[in-house]
Amino acid sequence: MEEAYKEGKVRAIGVSNFYPDRYLDINHFAEIKPAVNQVETHVFQQQKVAKEYMKKNGTQIESWGPFAEGKNNYFTNPVLKEIGDKYGKSVAQVALRFLLQSDVVVIPKSTHVERMEENFRVFDFNLTTEEMAKIEALDGGESLFFSHYDPATVEWFMTLV
Repeated sequence: MEEAYKEGKVRAIGVSNFYPDRYLDINHFAEIKPAVNQVETHVFQQQKVAKEYMKKNGTQIESWGPFAEGKNNYFTNPVLKEIGDKYGKSVAQVALRFLLQSDVVVIPKSTHVERMEENFRVFDFNLTTEEMAKIEALDGGESLFFSHYDPATVEWFMTLV
């Protein structure tokens, strides 16, 4: 990828699932630093430590799974619902707004046109400091899918290639 970058074939290099330890490793040894790092980021896994290191080193955090695939009763969460009701917004819109205000790039997935349109309607309101704090308190600090640090998980992933 670095060769392609130097030849002008790509304008930036992005990585995925480089958590703080591996991110610092690649950032130190790569000649061309990652412009973006896509990691599991949502209201229940806010990646506070990862975001700190990426910001410090000039890499943009991007969320994969901003809705956590609905896990943890995501779309009925009382905190997100209460805030959404105040603004006439859905839980999904509140969650996206939270991530955007937290400087996280989001690309929510949907196959439904009405949900795609809804996902764009997050730029006409701002969450207050108090509302941001309430949502920040939802962070469990752990993946809702699997541990990237578990050797058995890593071995399983290696069987896919």
